[in-house]
Amino acid sequence: MYLSRIRLNTTLGKTMKALVNPNIFHGAVESSFEGERKRNLWRIDKLNGKQYILLLSEDKPNLESFSNQFGISGDYQTKDYTAFLKRIEQGGRWRFRLTANPTIRKTRNNGGKTFAHITPEFQKKWLIERAEKNGFSLNETEFEPVQSSWYRFYKNECKRPVSILSVSFEGILTITDAELFKKTLCDGIGREKAYGMGLLTIVSI
Repeated sequence: MYLSRIRLNTTLGKTMKALVNPNIFHGAVESSFEGERKRNLWRIDKLNGKQYILLLSEDKPNLESFSNQFGISGDYQTKDYTAFLKRIEQGGRWRFRLTANPTIRKTRNNGGKTFAHITPEFQKKWLIERAEKNGFSLNETEFEPVQSSWYRFYKNECKRPVSILSVSFEGILTITDAELFKKTLCDGIGREKAYGMGLLTIVSI
């Protein structure tokens, strides 16, 4: 596994357009890999007033074209993530950040429909409910949804409208199943992973 970070150039019109339409970034991310298409996790991050794309992938990407299109040419890094995964141990406590799409499926007479959780209370509940099966536990007083925003765009040539609520969580988690948690880090959590959702990252407390 590889973890990459590309600094975005927010003075470029194409970058600003992609920041509100994740379908553009999705296509550019996929174009950074050769061969068979695989699921790659990515998200938009902000740090010290700068914006980045964080990308987790099974294969090592070629980010030169992506950086030239949306960033500052050559301002990107790719690190081997496998060594980091070996540090994961049961019982460990880590500070985490997750950008996800918290939703609920409601069934009605003519089928079901998926709705976004729009309140912090239900957004937190959504993540707590998924923690155990993803190898970690949460104390509801130790994490919060810190940012949310709607993406509304049209998908591909069919011009199908898409609406996605992006919610970023930050806080502290405890690892309850090391192997399952490693899988969660690599596979992500929740829906809409192609559009910048689901990537969970951790740092030492």
